[in-house]
Amino acid sequence: MQKMTLCLWFDNQAEEAAKHYAAIFKHSEIGTISRYGKEGFEFHGKPAGTAMVVNFKLNGMDFIALNGGPKFQFNEAASIVVNCETQAEIDYFWASLSEGGEEGPCGWLKDKYGVSWQIVPTILPAMLCGSDTKKSQSVTKVFLKMKKFDIAALQHAYEAA
Repeated sequence: MQKMTLCLWFDNQAEEAAKHYAAIFKHSEIGTISRYGKEGFEFHGKPAGTAMVVNFKLNGMDFIALNGGPKFQFNEAASIVVNCETQAEIDYFWASLSEGGEEGPCGWLKDKYGVSWQIVPTILPAMLCGSDTKKSQSVTKVFLKMKKFDIAALQHAYEAA
């Protein structure tokens, strides 16, 4: 069992969102779902049978989706990072997760539920953390102008510096 699990607070889309994410990521599954009953309606306001907590896995990582009501909203202060080996992976996750949402700068996007994601090429940290600051600054200058990362353009900036 994973020692920590990320809990995502939704108004009432927890089950829908969990199924959406599981359809996008390979090696994913929907686990147990607990549902609201009639008891406590005066507190939660959810019809009996509505999903309360959905346990699910994405690429082996445990998540919980909670239908907690509209009190809290997602924002960019927390995001889920998806590390991608290839441009095809970046393109796939970018298209799948940004559909119905909004694209942001530097590999960030919000999905249709408002959850923030970072779609990042795995080579980027090596380019930015190497000892050649001229190369890392060249890559930084290029990626700051990007929304979806372009691995070829990053590699070109790194090699040309």
